[in-house]
Amino acid sequence: MESHLLEILVCPLCKGSLSHDRERHELICAADHLAFPIRDGIPVMLESEARPLQPATPPSAT
Repeated sequence: MESHLLEILVCPLCKGSLSHDRERHELICAADHLAFPIRDGIPVMLESEARPLQPATPPSAT
């Protein structure tokens, strides 16, 4: 994904910034815990196409 495109794209839900996961070909919104796919070099910025991310699990108290 071109860096100048990543600079102008935002999450369609919260309008927050996105990070690029090059290995999984996704754009990540940390605020909404969603991963938007990039297919054939085109970001698919639809909530219905986004993959939910697992929130970080806090360490268990022992």
